[in-house]
Amino acid sequence: MLLVASLMALGCQAQVNWKTIEQASQVERKSNNKMFFIDFSTSWCGWCKKMDRDTFSDPVVAAILNRYYIPVHFDAEGSSSFTWNGTKYANVQNSGQKAQTHPFTRAILGQKIGYPSFAIFNKAGGLTQILQGYHNAYDFSMILWYFCSGDNNRYTFDEYQTIFQEEIKPDMMKKLGLAR
Repeated sequence: MLLVASLMALGCQAQVNWKTIEQASQVERKSNNKMFFIDFSTSWCGWCKKMDRDTFSDPVVAAILNRYYIPVHFDAEGSSSFTWNGTKYANVQNSGQKAQTHPFTRAILGQKIGYPSFAIFNKAGGLTQILQGYHNAYDFSMILWYFCSGDNNRYTFDEYQTIFQEEIKPDMMKKLGLAR
């Protein structure tokens, strides 16, 4: 019975509390103490679905995103209209026309448009890092922690990878309340 309760608790923690870009743009205007994480994906992207299924459902990844970031799931070809960092974005699409890449996607990802792609913004809303492609849960948790912990100011990522498992991860797990 205790094992079932523990597994159910982990399942509840493994839910990323995704925001829409409109919700995040409202948070952006208020005093904010979290970084922004934007998942650029499309409905047709198989690797995006694999990230949702395998990576974003992981309890560690979900805990990091929920606690240290404002996680945004953004339809990179959607038709939403919003303001981000003082710039208005809208994607006007004509019916019957093939979906177009949203101008916000182009503004953030530039010429390297591919899905899935992820953008990490600092607490002031400045772009910190763009990540592209599928990442498994272990690697993605390491990347997310690298930025939200400020370890990117102390280590190169190559150094970080070599010390993560032994030196960084145990403390990370304690801070997330997931230590065994």
